[in-house]
Amino acid sequence: MTTHVTANGLTVSFHAEGSGPPLVLLHGASSTGREDFAAQLPRFARSFRCYLPDARGHAGTRWDPVSGLRYGDLVVDLDAFADVCDLGTFHLLGFSMGAATALLYAIRRPERLRTLILVGTSPELEPRTRVIRHLADVARIDAQDPAWGAALARRHDPIQGAGAWRRLMPAIIEMVEHQPAVSAADLRRVEVPTLVVVGDRDPFVPVSQAWQLSRQLPDSRLAVIPGAGHEAMADQPGVFSEACASFWRSAETAAAARRGRQVAGEGRGDAR
Repeated sequence: MTTHVTANGLTVSFHAEGSGPPLVLLHGASSTGREDFAAQLPRFARSFRCYLPDARGHAGTRWDPVSGLRYGDLVVDLDAFADVCDLGTFHLLGFSMGAATALLYAIRRPERLRTLILVGTSPELEPRTRVIRHLADVARIDAQDPAWGAALARRHDPIQGAGAWRRLMPAIIEMVEHQPAVSAADLRRVEVPTLVVVGDRDPFVPVSQAWQLSRQLPDSRLAVIPGAGHEAMADQPGVFSEACASFWRSAETAAAARRGRQVAGEGRGDAR
């Protein structure tokens, strides 16, 4: 089901599917959630109520990227979206731009998150900035990848206006170039069970950067997806989905154990 809500002054278009605890899935730059997570959605929707919002300036969420794209705004958008959908606490999974947004959100609002999955992101600006400058260059797309240009037009122009993707791509480059710095102290605030996922052939995020991010988070594990590039969900959908499922199972087991210890502690306190 695709619908709209008003959040942070935007009319946010989102798809919702499934039943269970809420899981918000954030797509990558220039994409949409239903495309990025197409292979996972049938499986995830059996265990979660999945929410896939379009980021501002993307697909059905109207925003003129000439006004600028900033990660800080995407974080506020996410918080407002969770509020208006009455999600309370929720699971969060982000890919690329969505993962950078999810990490910044977890730094700011860790108390709202049950688990966190970060796919294809790192606090390091390189090589991501160099790669995105090349791939998202409009002149290069016109000359070398017109099929992608046509796909971008089909995805964004119906709602955003004719030629919208040509304004979106430079805004994405600028946003990546100005990604907010994240310190080790910031990362220590993310006291949320976290899975960091990276393809072993990701040109944006080397495995070494994903490993470094994982080791700096308080409760994190790393999944390296063999044979996958940046879009690990599409390149190796079965392996990716199972890595997520295994993580969620282990996180739930750990949470149940913590609840058991808390109940036992309360019982001992009553006995005294």
